[in-house]
Amino acid sequence: MKEAPDRQKRLATMPVVALLAEHNARQGFFERGEFEALCAHLPPYLQDFARFAYLSGWRKGEIASLTWADVDREARIVRLRPGASKNGEGRSLALEDDLWELVERRRIARDYQTPTGSALSPLVFHLRGEAVGDFRKAWATACNKAGVAGRLFHDLRRTAVRNMVRAGVPQTVAMRTSGHRTAAVFRRYDITTGSDIREAMRRTQAHIIRQSSESRVVPMEAASDGIA
Repeated sequence: MKEAPDRQKRLATMPVVALLAEHNARQGFFERGEFEALCAHLPPYLQDFARFAYLSGWRKGEIASLTWADVDREARIVRLRPGASKNGEGRSLALEDDLWELVERRRIARDYQTPTGSALSPLVFHLRGEAVGDFRKAWATACNKAGVAGRLFHDLRRTAVRNMVRAGVPQTVAMRTSGHRTAAVFRRYDITTGSDIREAMRRTQAHIIRQSSESRVVPMEAASDGIA
């Protein structure tokens, strides 16, 4: 059975949609001063929440899920349950320096008031005992006041990855900390800036200078031996 002429014409002229490569990956991150300015304008219940993301690179939902049962204060480790992880894999985070101090502050902040008296929240991060929910409005307000309008909470994850790489943390260790499963995605988060490139050139030139000063100078007599 032959197709009708008008149907054949429509099939012949059907437009072809080209699939373009994705080049719209976000490039947002926070310099230290920008982050501190942001924290100063966040509501108190979000300040440590943001600092945890800034230091660990964990996702918002992963941080919000943490309970005190996940915190081993004796070992100074916090464990993310597999069911709370985006990729379904659990992981651990060592609580050192600022992270340890942050968790200790959160222990004090467990106490909250209810209509019948005080209570202790089972959540590490909470708002009057409830899990931290949608805070986009408070976040946008703080970003505007800090002069970093348009930044996303997820930019803290990018920032943490960038800081770990700049600090010389091996990629495999940094990936286990942040929860990235593939090196390709991890490298997308390792944002390079103009200052990084400038610092790379400074280090390269310093290396060349060191090589020059350490290289052996061949005496003229030795170099001319055997030459007529």
